[in-house]
Amino acid sequence: MPRPERAHAERIAAVRQARLTAAPTHLSSEYEQASFELGLVVALVLGAPDASRGLDLLVNARRIQPEGAEVFGALLYATGKEEGAEFWWRFAAGSGSGTAAYCLHLHHLILGETDDADYWRAWSDQLSTAERQPGPRALMMGRPLLPEDVRRDILSRVHRGLAPQLPPALVAVIDRLPLQGDEAEEVPSPWGLTSGATSACSWDLAWGLTDDEEDPSG
Repeated sequence: MPRPERAHAERIAAVRQARLTAAPTHLSSEYEQASFELGLVVALVLGAPDASRGLDLLVNARRIQPEGAEVFGALLYATGKEEGAEFWWRFAAGSGSGTAAYCLHLHHLILGETDDADYWRAWSDQLSTAERQPGPRALMMGRPLLPEDVRRDILSRVHRGLAPQLPPALVAVIDRLPLQGDEAEEVPSPWGLTSGATSACSWDLAWGLTDDEEDPSG
């Protein structure tokens, strides 16, 4: 995915200066701090009330919505597929998602790629000040993207300094997704993954739910 239009050089320079002169964090290195923050953002994205709606819009709306690509990137990150997560976060950031741009900022900090990290932080800041266009009409979803116990476990792992992680049954669903792209950069495709009415894959089955059962999280 190509980058969106480059943010102003002055904004990137300001971001770089702020990073270099920032006060020490509670963690011992920039790498650890970025890893903690990215895990926390991923946990919050997956646990957000509209995460399921966003993922449904990604595959069902006539125009692909950045919110869904942002959520799908978080799912991939939580299954250890960082390259796939980066691809979909770039897609979302280029479509106007400031959260996805901030995820890319943290991702590149973790890799030690500070120039790219500063670029995406500047783009995230620029998006946060831009006027947002009205979004599509919300699709009413019956339940959240992940069960309550899974959301709690992800947050618990992050606060213990561990990477966010999905249960093996949900990882298996992600692992079975078809790949798209060329041989040099194949990334998982989200088509058919939603937890809404189009859930033809085994996402609901991985929860241990059938059509006659209700989600215990409400």
